[in-house]
Amino acid sequence: MTIETTRSMALNTIGQVSVPVENLSRAVAFYRDQLGLPFLFEVPGMAFFDCHPTRLMLSLPEAQGEPAGSSILYFLTDDIQAAAHELADRGVEFLQPPHLVAKMTDHDLWMAFFVDSEANTMALMAEARPPAPD
Repeated sequence: MTIETTRSMALNTIGQVSVPVENLSRAVAFYRDQLGLPFLFEVPGMAFFDCHPTRLMLSLPEAQGEPAGSSILYFLTDDIQAAAHELADRGVEFLQPPHLVAKMTDHDLWMAFFVDSEANTMALMAEARPPAPD
């Protein structure tokens, strides 16, 4: 038996990420003021931020009593140490300081995990590449 597969399209770009929150105004303040993300707009129960090219949506649970789950957003940064220091100065609580996760063939992968205002785990990530030889 032969199974034929046709690939007419592929999904490869994330256009929006949703993070469930319990308190929308508190979450908006955290993502806007402490993380410094560009605020786009707010509608009842939802707020949107520009994380070029991806849009971040903070949303209240749709049903009464529905628990707020969590998505982990990994914010890419060039200098993870400086980014973690600046966010900590803004009151962001880190679960782990920046640390080496893996040595790859062409870069070192670094992560630093923190919590947002709604107790969701988030992360900074950096792909540190060695300096180019002269």
